[in-house]
Amino acid sequence: MEGEKDILFVRRDKDGAVTLYIDEDWAAERGVDPSQLVKIEIPRELYANGTVQQLREYAATCLESLDNSTP
Repeated sequence: MEGEKDILFVRRDKDGAVTLYIDEDWAAERGVDPSQLVKIEIPRELYANGTVQQLREYAATCLESLDNSTP
């Protein structure tokens, strides 16, 4: 059985930094174009107990995987 997951919306900035958003509305309130966001599933344990840095690193790894799988 796959573990439960939570969702974060992620944007990689031009300088490579990863910014996390709890939902698209919150991102839009901060001036982010929702089309720039990538929806990432975060394992529940990491989401509940991880640090912000751990969440960013996980999201960055997911984004890199997506970039590498795109031809």
